[in-house]
Amino acid sequence: MSTVRLVDIAGVIRSKNAGPFELTLDIMFRDAAWYQRVRQSGALDAARIATLYGVDEADVISIVAFDPANAIKITLKRPLASGAIGDSDVYGAQQHAPLLALTFEGLQG
Repeated sequence: MSTVRLVDIAGVIRSKNAGPFELTLDIMFRDAAWYQRVRQSGALDAARIATLYGVDEADVISIVAFDPANAIKITLKRPLASGAIGDSDVYGAQQHAPLLALTFEGLQG
């Protein structure tokens, strides 16, 4: 079985605030073929995102596929409100880092 890294098939992986209490993760794939493979595999589900981010599955608010952009948008609750004491990333701009190590098994390129 082959392993593919998200960083090798996505052109953009980023994060940002979706208000003070939520975080959005954007994944834009390099081409429609990889986007469709990942989307159809179900490999980016709430359970996997929750594990990756160390949150409850209920804290993964939505996972939305957007075909025209070959993109998947994931929204989850922030562990701390933006700007709260202890928050280390007020803009949520560095929260995509766990996605950089994400791999998929069995997706053929």
